[in-house]
Amino acid sequence: FAIPKRSTTIISKQFQMFRTLILSSIVLGKVSSFGTLLSSKHLQTFGTTALNVNLLVGGTTHSTERSNFTKLLATDDSSSSHDIVPGKPTWQQSMLRIADPQKSIPFYTDVMGMTVIDTLDFPQWTFKIFFLTTLPEGETYDLTPGTQEAHDYMWSIEGTALELTYNYGTEEESFKGYHPGNEEKDGFGHIAFNTDDVYAACEKLEAAGVSFKKKPDEGRMKGLAFAYDPDGYWVEIVKRKCSPGTIPNFFNFSQTMLRVKDAGKSISFYEALGMKVIFAKKFDDFSLYFLANTSDVDLSSMSDEEKGEMIGSRFGPVLELTHNHGTENDDDFKYYNGNEEGRQGFGHIGFLVDDVYAACDSIREMGYGFKKEPDGGSMKGLAFAYDPDGYAVEIIKRGGIDFGDKKGNIE
Repeated sequence: FAIPKRSTTIISKQFQMFRTLILSSIVLGKVSSFGTLLSSKHLQTFGTTALNVNLLVGGTTHSTERSNFTKLLATDDSSSSHDIVPGKPTWQQSMLRIADPQKSIPFYTDVMGMTVIDTLDFPQWTFKIFFLTTLPEGETYDLTPGTQEAHDYMWSIEGTALELTYNYGTEEESFKGYHPGNEEKDGFGHIAFNTDDVYAACEKLEAAGVSFKKKPDEGRMKGLAFAYDPDGYWVEIVKRKCSPGTIPNFFNFSQTMLRVKDAGKSISFYEALGMKVIFAKKFDDFSLYFLANTSDVDLSSMSDEEKGEMIGSRFGPVLELTHNHGTENDDDFKYYNGNEEGRQGFGHIGFLVDDVYAACDSIREMGYGFKKEPDGGSMKGLAFAYDPDGYAVEIIKRGGIDFGDKKGNIE
């Protein structure tokens, strides 16, 4: 038995989290003294730390208190860089399974304005993957999907792609379809696209034959809509916060939503993968947390309104984590992650890193386990970790690997 090399890092991390828990609990008024805190249930796990911090950001405390508290945390002498998984992790993909690419690809390209930037075809395993993203309006993409040049582009992008996975034969009538989520205890919720005018966007979608879960003036929440894609996945249509025309694209891919049992644990996990909570909003029964890989924005000086406007003005997507209050206190509660037999639909999200092995060594310390280790299975050099809710998180080498795919084109 040997002391792990990173033991000092782990101790430092625990101290940081304990310190943050104390500060956040006092500012939030959750405790009246250190003695109360030391006897509180929050010390059973440090996973609630980030939740307390982010409830503050999205809660009802005065903006001056929020700003002062954020600055207090930011003035800590130690750097938080040791908490980040090594290799500059960046969110690169969200994966959905599709039954028929002849229906799904035109929906996302012709209707939603995305571009197929790459494909990976595996006839030996009878499936094919399509990668799509929203390119800036007017930008020409002249690479051929499925070629090595397109692979090089795909595995070095700064943004986030939508990965659509097609298993050969699912387009046949005998296939009963994928599970789109949003039933009891389903974790995956939806993807979203932003637009300048939700009403005009829905008219365009309706003219293209798209059906809706909710139109803009239906339900209690006016001005946003949920359309169905060809597989029944919910596609939220959201109004941008910036002036019309600021983003020339009619639509831009703007979010992936997952439900989480314990917001504190989930936020800590994704912060370790280089993400930040850039906006949080608390309601009576649930809270929303919007995360992104953002290193050049000073959030401490921004009001909640400014953060909300920033979310709605982004060109790239955010990861939306939805926490229904109380689930964290139910030991037996668990969301379906989209990969269970009979409930398959959503597959995973993925992150690029410089070194998969070094990143997985760090992720392993979080204790949530792996679906596939880097050297497991037939495809070496990539991994699938589990997040706190059991969602699969793909860890991929920046620049790509030899996937063993059949090189070709989109046809």
